[in-house]
Amino acid sequence: MRALRIFSSFVVVAALVIGVQLVRETTTPIEPTTICAPTPLSSPFHGAERVTGVASYGCEGGWAYLWATIGSGPEAVGVTEVLRANASMTRWVIASRLKVCKPGVMPNYIYRQGCFSN
Repeated sequence: MRALRIFSSFVVVAALVIGVQLVRETTTPIEPTTICAPTPLSSPFHGAERVTGVASYGCEGGWAYLWATIGSGPEAVGVTEVLRANASMTRWVIASRLKVCKPGVMPNYIYRQGCFSN
């Protein structure tokens, strides 16, 4: 009986080690700081939807999230936006969260930060 428990414990530990190895996340390099910064990430928002403050942001693999304040005074609203770089990686375009917030569409980091708030 004791040998069976020891063997079972070994099998469980081995399965956990193998599982951890299979779940490793791969990442792609973050864009240069010239495009991954509050000002370039805020540039798609104009007029009444102008970004007046940035609480957090991040970029990975041509995707970005932006936690920002839009507007000022009593009309100020906190928003979370997902953005995608254009083909030449020179500017950001707002991505519809209804369309892109699905597992596997964007890097996990952006998915977690950009799709599960507001």
